[in-house]
Amino acid sequence: MDETHQPLPEARQPLIQRTLAEWKTLAILGGPILIAQVAQMANGVIDTVMAGHASAEDLAAVGIGSSLWMPLFLFFMGMLGALQPIISGYNGARTTHKIMPATWQGIYIAAGGTVVMALLLTNVHPVLALLRLDPHTAGITQGYLDAFAWGIPALLLINALRGLTDGLGHTRVIMAFSVLSTLINLPLNYIFIYGKLGLPAMGGVGCGWATSISNGVAAIAMLIYLNRSETFRQFHLVADWVKPDWAGIQYILRIGVPIGFTIFVEASMFAVIALFLAPLGPVVVAGHQIALNVTSLLFMLPLSLGMALTLRVSFLTGANARDSARLISRSSLILASAIALLFATLLFVFSGAIASLYSGDAEVQAVTIRLLTFAAMFQIADVIQVTCISALRGYKDTRIPMFIMLFSFWGVGLPLGYVLTFTDWVWPALGAAGFWVGLTAGLTSASLLLGWRLFHYQPPTPADEDTQPAAVGTGSGMG
Repeated sequence: MDETHQPLPEARQPLIQRTLAEWKTLAILGGPILIAQVAQMANGVIDTVMAGHASAEDLAAVGIGSSLWMPLFLFFMGMLGALQPIISGYNGARTTHKIMPATWQGIYIAAGGTVVMALLLTNVHPVLALLRLDPHTAGITQGYLDAFAWGIPALLLINALRGLTDGLGHTRVIMAFSVLSTLINLPLNYIFIYGKLGLPAMGGVGCGWATSISNGVAAIAMLIYLNRSETFRQFHLVADWVKPDWAGIQYILRIGVPIGFTIFVEASMFAVIALFLAPLGPVVVAGHQIALNVTSLLFMLPLSLGMALTLRVSFLTGANARDSARLISRSSLILASAIALLFATLLFVFSGAIASLYSGDAEVQAVTIRLLTFAAMFQIADVIQVTCISALRGYKDTRIPMFIMLFSFWGVGLPLGYVLTFTDWVWPALGAAGFWVGLTAGLTSASLLLGWRLFHYQPPTPADEDTQPAAVGTGSGMG
């Protein structure tokens, strides 16, 4: 039995019992997702730490290169993320003949994304010129991206196949291969960066090759597993091949593009804030980065819960258990709020210890402690907005939430943060804290609007769901 196939709550059961049963299902689904997210974050930490021990130029080059490929990857990752609720919905409705055709259309989208990402990342000379990097650092950055580009096909293929595995409720699969990739990346970084086993020292460029190879090995291992596993014997990539179908691709893009754009908008806002804070000096920037790193790490738990919620809501909707879908989507807000209150308390109580863990500089610590106080304040809004938008994605409602996030981040959060940081229009200039107040306002706007959308959203009927392109659900060759 896969994790999304947990018994449907019976209407005659007490509400609390039904709710606790659904929360247990979320924990079963979300636990492996959390480990996978942490493993993926660990790759970035490993690259940064090991490149930093090579030289300052290597560290800067890997940092700049990562800031260029990460937004592109997040966009395509979000786009391919549409496969998870789509396939989970098919799983719930027991229309399994639609699953492999949808998976193949996702693979074709991943192939198109590979071409776009590779072309952009191997031709970043104009961007590096605008940044006015010294020639040596610019050369390392381009070399790192050139090496990284070889692993893009594997990276996006894994995300397309994740739609199949997560969509069927087997979230431990992506966990296993994410951990495998991290375990491979660590020794390869050591070999390529510092020049071991007879190889020349490549510095930051070696990070790119290590990432590409580790992604490639993980992708090959995942393909072997999917074709040999008893669990997935009903879904065979080779035997169930289907040709590209534009109607099927459009259906995935219609759901996925808003998800990808939403993630891109959020990531780009944090990048813009970092650029705006640069003139305030290295101490302020360092404190901001530490506070951002801490909150990003804490965010992994509600994000994983949200991804599990997307899978469960889409499964229940596909199974026509709409009351149960409504119950879990709304009751999850209680669970999410409890997590947020815990995190806020920890940030308030341990801000000093956290700051000293990251830096021994008293000035940096002071900035960090102040910003962590603001970070504690926006925990509830942040966790509620990701829970609401995740539930809406389970209903395949992604377009309106995209506009809500765009308005909240770029229409409220960023302008207000700029005004509070650099001007005396509303309050004496707050410095970096102004952007954190702006973030809180933006997240509060998002949580309120998304909450209103969730509580008033009317999901389509099963008949409406069946009006999607027929080619998505036919021609798989499955018996």
